[in-house]
Amino acid sequence: MNIGPKTVTVFHYTLRNAAGEELETSRGSDPSAFLYGANNIIPGLEKALKDRTAGDVFTADIAADDAYGQVDPKRQQRVPSKHLVYKGKLKPGMVVQLNTSEGRVPVTVVKAGRHSADIDTNHPLAGQALSFDIEIIEVREASAEEVAHGHAHGPGGHHH
Repeated sequence: MNIGPKTVTVFHYTLRNAAGEELETSRGSDPSAFLYGANNIIPGLEKALKDRTAGDVFTADIAADDAYGQVDPKRQQRVPSKHLVYKGKLKPGMVVQLNTSEGRVPVTVVKAGRHSADIDTNHPLAGQALSFDIEIIEVREASAEEVAHGHAHGPGGHHH
């Protein structure tokens, strides 16, 4: 079965930046799972996975525009420190979690003050070209429930 609409793909990945530094990997833990077409992964990776099948091993180089987009300088703001989730002392360059009405989102601290912080709400990988080493483990038809919920269920996917 090929990856396409209404399929769930289970895969291992290693993510690297343009300098070749490993940023993240699923190897050594559960593989990731996603529902094709539900905007669960970055657009460039979904395009690179389309029409692939179980057993495929490949590298996908993704431009910044097809990953997390370009850095938008208007996405910096000052917030009270109490809205940030972090451990230790708040320092510039730290990636922390910002509590929002839609849940937590990663932000980068630009400047840390006593009671507030200047943060950058661009995704920490915005503006960067990325490279994914992919190993497709399984491709299967999505269940009606997965399609209705807009995400894969089970190991590597969402658990209710």
